[in-house]
Amino acid sequence: MALKETIDAGIKQAMLAKDKVRLTALRSIKSQILLAETAEGASATGLSTDQELKLLNKAAKQRRESAATYKEQFRSDLEETELAELAIIEEFLPQQLSEGDLVQKLVDIIQRTGAKGPSDLGKVMGVAARELSGQADGKRISEVVNMLLNNTDF
Repeated sequence: MALKETIDAGIKQAMLAKDKVRLTALRSIKSQILLAETAEGASATGLSTDQELKLLNKAAKQRRESAATYKEQFRSDLEETELAELAIIEEFLPQQLSEGDLVQKLVDIIQRTGAKGPSDLGKVMGVAARELSGQADGKRISEVVNMLLNNTDF
């Protein structure tokens, strides 16, 4: 089942259950899907799985950043709402890599690209971002790559 159809079914269930937080999160995702489908240059066949994944990652990133901002401002009520919506969005994302798996995959990418130090960060990040898309947050990938390239004994 396509993401759009899954979201539509989830919206119906949330309406029946009167789950306002879930309903808000799912409507937000549906809105982003509809915007992407009607955007200039969008394909007539709908969104690809990769495009759907990027859309969900963007929505999750927005919720994380909003929650962090609310936490800094001591607005725990708004932070909790953002985190609840984030949890709902993450249900539709692929399983994130554990720290150990992420390090292992990045070490492999570093070895394949022949990176020797921090100056090769761009080369490694290009490959890592492509291969690990949806499996780990870009910021997290960048932090681990930086750590690995600065500690060249891997």
